[in-house]
Amino acid sequence: MTDLSLALSPLTPADLPAIEKLDERAFGPGRFALSAYRLREGVEPDPELSFVAHVGTLLVGANRMTQITCGGQPALLLGPLTVDPAFRSRGIGEALMQKSMEAARAAAHKLVILVGDEPYYKRVGFKRVPMGRLQMPGPVDPARLLYCELAEGAFEGITGSIARA
Repeated sequence: MTDLSLALSPLTPADLPAIEKLDERAFGPGRFALSAYRLREGVEPDPELSFVAHVGTLLVGANRMTQITCGGQPALLLGPLTVDPAFRSRGIGEALMQKSMEAARAAAHKLVILVGDEPYYKRVGFKRVPMGRLQMPGPVDPARLLYCELAEGAFEGITGSIARA
C-alpha cells in the first residue's frame, strides 16, 4: 500500500460542494430517499465533530456528525461516511470515524447512532441496536441500525424514536 499522506481537517462550509460531488459518486441519487438522509435533511452537521480527508488538494473522504435525539435523549448520528471509490480500503473511512468519535467524546457526547454494515463499523465499537428498541423515522433494515457508547452505560434505558434534535 502506498503512503497517501492523508490530512484530516474539520469540515468547513467551503467543503460542502466537493462533499456533495463525492456523495453522488459514492452513493448515487437514491441516497436522498434513505431514512438517515431524511433525518439529516435541513440540519447542518456539527462542525466540531465533522471532518474531511485530503490527499494533497483532493478531497477523498468526509464524515459528518449530526445532533439527534434517541427516545428523547441527546445523541449523534454518524454519517454519511463517504470515501472516494478510488481511495477505498486504505483506512480513510476508519480514520475519519476515529477522529469524529474522539472529538465527540472530548465534547462530552455519550451516544452515537448510525445506519450501516455491522461488520465494518464494529471495528470502532458499534453494536446492533436490539430489535424494536429504537425506531427511525422511515424504513430501515433493523440489522443495520447500530449504536456506540462514548460513555459507559450511555445506551442503558434508551428506547423510542430517533428524531432531529
